[in-house]
Amino acid sequence: MADNGRQAGPRCIALVGPFASGKTSLLEAILMRTGAITRQGHARDGNMVGDASPEARSNGMSVELNVAETEFMGDRYTFIDCPGSVEFQYESLPVLAGVDMAVVVAEADPKKVPALQLILRDLEARRLPHIVFLNKIDKLSGSVRDILAMLQPASRVPLVLRQLPMTRGGIVTGCIDLALERAHVYHEARESEIVALPDGEKAAEVEARTAMLEQIADFDDVLMEQLLEDVAPEKSLIFKDLAEEMRAGRISPVFIGSAEHGNGITRLLKAIRHEAPTVRETRERLGLTDASGTVVQVMKTMQTARSGKMCVARVLAGKVTDGMTLRSPDGRDCKVSGLFRVMGQDTQKRDAAQEGDTVALGKVEAARTGDTLSTKMVPELAPLPESRPMMAVAIAPKERKDDVRLSAALQRILEEDPSLRLTHMAETGETVLEGHGEMHLRVVIDRLTGRYGVPVTSSVPRIAYRETIRKAANVRGRHKKQSGGHGQFGDVVLTIRPQPRGSGNGFDEKITGGVVPRQYISSVEAGVREYLDMAGPLGFPVVDVAVTLTDGSYHTVDSSDMAFRQAAQIGMREGMPQCEPVLLEPVMDVTVRCPSEATARINAILPRRRGQIIGSDAREGWDGWDEVHALVPASEMQDLIVELRSATAGVGSFVQEFDHLAEIGGKVAEEIAGKYGRHAGV
Repeated sequence: MADNGRQAGPRCIALVGPFASGKTSLLEAILMRTGAITRQGHARDGNMVGDASPEARSNGMSVELNVAETEFMGDRYTFIDCPGSVEFQYESLPVLAGVDMAVVVAEADPKKVPALQLILRDLEARRLPHIVFLNKIDKLSGSVRDILAMLQPASRVPLVLRQLPMTRGGIVTGCIDLALERAHVYHEARESEIVALPDGEKAAEVEARTAMLEQIADFDDVLMEQLLEDVAPEKSLIFKDLAEEMRAGRISPVFIGSAEHGNGITRLLKAIRHEAPTVRETRERLGLTDASGTVVQVMKTMQTARSGKMCVARVLAGKVTDGMTLRSPDGRDCKVSGLFRVMGQDTQKRDAAQEGDTVALGKVEAARTGDTLSTKMVPELAPLPESRPMMAVAIAPKERKDDVRLSAALQRILEEDPSLRLTHMAETGETVLEGHGEMHLRVVIDRLTGRYGVPVTSSVPRIAYRETIRKAANVRGRHKKQSGGHGQFGDVVLTIRPQPRGSGNGFDEKITGGVVPRQYISSVEAGVREYLDMAGPLGFPVVDVAVTLTDGSYHTVDSSDMAFRQAAQIGMREGMPQCEPVLLEPVMDVTVRCPSEATARINAILPRRRGQIIGSDAREGWDGWDEVHALVPASEMQDLIVELRSATAGVGSFVQEFDHLAEIGGKVAEEIAGKYGRHAGV
């Protein structure tokens, strides 16, 4: 297999794929095959290099990046295993900004095709070269060509089969390399054995190889001409085309194997070694034209028990040394205090990092996940997209004395995971944490308790209910108090009336003859607005109400700003119940994105949550996906994502934004007012 004289240098490869496809097992098999570890661990035993954190092991899944460095045939590689669950896929975004290539781990499961499509779309949008590793080949049932036909709709570029499984008695015993025309027999947890191509496999091999050559010939006129003239192409030309077309994003080569049994690992590694882009090509893809200084892409920030804050980062250009100062695009100084080689949860100090290396930078306090750091102020190479959380939880320390510790722990967690959003709700006094699903938030709570030692309670966040009125009323508010010396006197007549929805609250005055002196009118307004902002008759802030000061009286000695403020509040308290108050709930404009086969289920779920479906249409640019547009009360959104994921094989999502406030009455309104209204003592 020719490498065309390419000077590769250290490479960085991302392992991505749907949940439970075997990415962490593949990382383990690679480390075993390259001699980085002496024994291959298994997920069931909890003894793998990856998924070693307490949260990963307790939940039986990857919840964060797994990073490991190794060597193969004299070259250095860093493999980064990214979580497969859609709830944690934001973790992979800053990683994909700095790697040379991705290995997409897939399996022959039609239910996972939509999840595979999500991943491939992101890789295609980034123009990130990628190959597919069809895992669990030992469990293959049916034709691998049929499996590729099933997977092809997930990819916009052709999936090109590079290996053909060999079977005996319905069991996969090895593979045929279609480019090399060489047969390999699998052995448990060790390198395969090259054997003569069995007579019974020759016809299938010729057919599959011809199909592979025809696919790559679409991009090479010379190869196409040779095929048309029945000229056997040189293997060097075939490998050149396979590599160049993969790096250009025109094809996705497909390799087969079983990570758990260590099958197909060496062939995969050799393909990566010869065909993966170099760091120089990665710079070009990212648009980094000036590589004269040092440029570093931060893939992950993390807090460690022994070394404090560390950043997993790729050196795209130049050299990084201990004590070096780098700068972020917004001018923050980032001083490096230690460089480390990463192997799962373990780190080992190293002297310097060269172009292409992936290392952990110690105590770079100002650096954030996704930052591009440099010595020459390079612009951000791959800004992280805005996170759109889909589930929220209100958290509080179990003991009030832990308030400060909880705040500090949350800040560290937010640095590690920028997909989270934290909001302190002044109205309810709650601290609300938003994430991408139930498991995502559960892991954060586990970290607060386990890693940071801050036990917390969690609850459903309060909804921002409001109230308004249906009719107008005139009311007098009088505040009169005599307690020796100067008394207090304020007297106002107010007209309270409803306004159109969304107009907000208003105040004006129609005072004539000076019955309320000018200097007190602002106090009347302050009293009115304070009442409206605090709580109306139902116990919630009041909206869309206009109040007019029409009359009143004063006392030359006892009147004051405070007296008129109190009079206004008394008038509002007495007048508002006469105006037919009504409860309002926030309604969200929701767009659900789902595979077309799940659209009917989504159309059934939303009405059960009092949702009003506005319409649905094909998702633009996404074959086999739909978008359902609906208006859904905010109170029904809390665990919607859990039900959507259950109905869509884990890939459903939505975006939402506030649309309007809608009236709500009957027993539902009574229950809400009784449970949450301020007059209920909440």
